[in-house]
Amino acid sequence: MTGPDKNEKFPFPIKDYKKLCFLKNIITNPNIIVGDYTYYDDFEDALNFEKNVKYHFDFIGDKLIIGKFCMIASDVKFIMNGANHKMDGITTYPFSIFANGWEKVMPTLDELPIKGDTVIGNDVWIGTNATIMPGIHIGDGAIIATNSTITKNVEPYSIVGGNPAKEIRKRFSEDKIKELLEMQWWNWDIEKITDNLHYLTGKRIGEL
Repeated sequence: MTGPDKNEKFPFPIKDYKKLCFLKNIITNPNIIVGDYTYYDDFEDALNFEKNVKYHFDFIGDKLIIGKFCMIASDVKFIMNGANHKMDGITTYPFSIFANGWEKVMPTLDELPIKGDTVIGNDVWIGTNATIMPGIHIGDGAIIATNSTITKNVEPYSIVGGNPAKEIRKRFSEDKIKELLEMQWWNWDIEKITDNLHYLTGKRIGEL
């Protein structure tokens, strides 16, 4: 046995259970890129995921990039750069989008506060109803607490929570984090991962 099929849409071993999916297999937007075995678990229907990626407009071109073996809970929201208004004027009101003469003040893309791609590392756990703001980078192995709002980058293997989210603690010592980041177990062959599940789910990094 080498684990579930990474190309299965709904891998949960209960017939017709469609609240949990391997996320890359249901994505339709080419600007959302997801790694193998990352799953999304929704209270109602896993197909709800893309509606929680907000203000993701093609003309801006920003990407949501999610690594391998991530765990994303229901109602996690990703706010993309299309939500940002021009902020250096007297008002932030977006007159131009209503046309009828107001399009004369349409900003160019380089005038908007675009933060770049949103990048989620590997083995990241994001709790229910968390909100990830535009351009955020979340490091490998991080844990995002339920109801958190992530407004700045998250270090690898750290636990963050709150609004705005702050670091609660690191999961391991700096030496162990360095070792795990060098190991990159998520890039192993699935056979090797399967053979080492006991160690991967254990507490002793040295045994790996």
